[in-house]
Amino acid sequence: MAYNLKTEVQKKERFAPGHRLCAGCGAGITVRAVLRALNPEDKAVITNATGCLEVSSFLYPYTAWEDSYIHCAFENAAATCGGVEAAYQVLKKKGKVQDNFKFITFGGDGGTYDIGFQSLSGAMERGHDMVYVCYDNEAYMNTGIQRSSSTPRFADATTTPTGSVSYGKKQNKKDLTSIMVAHGIPYVGQSTFIGNFKDLHEKAHRAIYTEGPAFLNVMSPCPRGWRYPAEDIAEICRLAVETCVWPLYEVIEGEYHLSYEPKKKLPVEEFLSRQGRFKHMFARGNEWMLENAQEWVDRKWAELLGKCR
Repeated sequence: MAYNLKTEVQKKERFAPGHRLCAGCGAGITVRAVLRALNPEDKAVITNATGCLEVSSFLYPYTAWEDSYIHCAFENAAATCGGVEAAYQVLKKKGKVQDNFKFITFGGDGGTYDIGFQSLSGAMERGHDMVYVCYDNEAYMNTGIQRSSSTPRFADATTTPTGSVSYGKKQNKKDLTSIMVAHGIPYVGQSTFIGNFKDLHEKAHRAIYTEGPAFLNVMSPCPRGWRYPAEDIAEICRLAVETCVWPLYEVIEGEYHLSYEPKKKLPVEEFLSRQGRFKHMFARGNEWMLENAQEWVDRKWAELLGKCR
């Protein structure tokens, strides 16, 4: 059946309302979209690294999760999910479990790019039948908007503040999606909140129902950390894609597939100008920052096109 947003949103919610995430938070949007991609008859076990999503969706004895849920430490969410998946395979082989379960981990960029990377890499290498979903908001938002290795260059964060002797983060954003491709796993996808969510839905479904390990990286903007009005989240995501700051693509069994190519690639400043964390880049004398950011995006985009074609 062709994708239909109206049909999808009529499914029973697996992530209940009433959680404590901020208005307009990208993490909650990511979770709802990914869980909608599950077939209704399938059950799921969710593991969740410490972060915004965890502290806002599970405060004992209250939970927003309709499926089985495990809160993990920052560093071991993927290992926990892999362990549960391995136990499930044994129990099912012995006939002690009849239902079909899918295993999904959610982690922010801090718990994925940084603190949980070793655990993630190990789970992918071992070949567990699971999906790791990173809701990438490009900083440690839960603990005060500190920079992570996912934070873009020049971004103003509490540990990379801008001022007379600092221009923000000095390093470029880590390309974790490419790193996961290098693990040789069956499926890797990159998406965000675009249009009617068709791209994210189809990639989430493909990741969940691909046998073996899969990784899905979802740009999930944070209004507080990125400093933009919460109602602008869809426009922020659109600009990220149209400027090629966040390209939409997937890698299936090692083969690259470009999901979307802008008809007219927009300059990166159109994405940066909408966010307070990049405000200093538009001050007189800082034109070099915009030039550097454009050069970086152009180079990464050209590399991706080469791999896809």
